[in-house]
Amino acid sequence: MAHRVTGVLIFFFLFAHVLDTALVRVSPESYDTVIATYKTWPVNLMEYGLTAAILFHALNGLRVIAVDFWSRGPRLQKQMLWTVVGIWVVLMAGAFYPILEHTLLSWFGK
Repeated sequence: MAHRVTGVLIFFFLFAHVLDTALVRVSPESYDTVIATYKTWPVNLMEYGLTAAILFHALNGLRVIAVDFWSRGPRLQKQMLWTVVGIWVVLMAGAFYPILEHTLLSWFGK
C-alpha cells in the first residue's frame, strides 16, 4: 500500500514540476513568482517529504523485486520490510539537516 501511495505522490510532483517548468515559456514573471514560492519553509518541508517518498519507493521497490525473483523472498518479506524501514529511517535522519538547513536557520537563527 505504501509503495502505491508514494508512487502516486511522486507522480503528482512530476506533473507539477513539468507544469512549472513549462511556465517559463508562457510567462517568465509568473515562473519567477512560482520559483520564489519554492524558497519558503512550507515548500522546504514538502521537499523533505518528497525525498522521504522517493527514498522509500526506491528501497521498497528493491524489496518487491527480491520478493518476486528470489526463491526465499516470499518467506523473508517481513524481515526485508523492516530492513527497508530501518535503512530508510537512517538515511532520512542523515538527510534531515542538509535538506532542511534553510528552514531551520530561518526558524532558529545561526
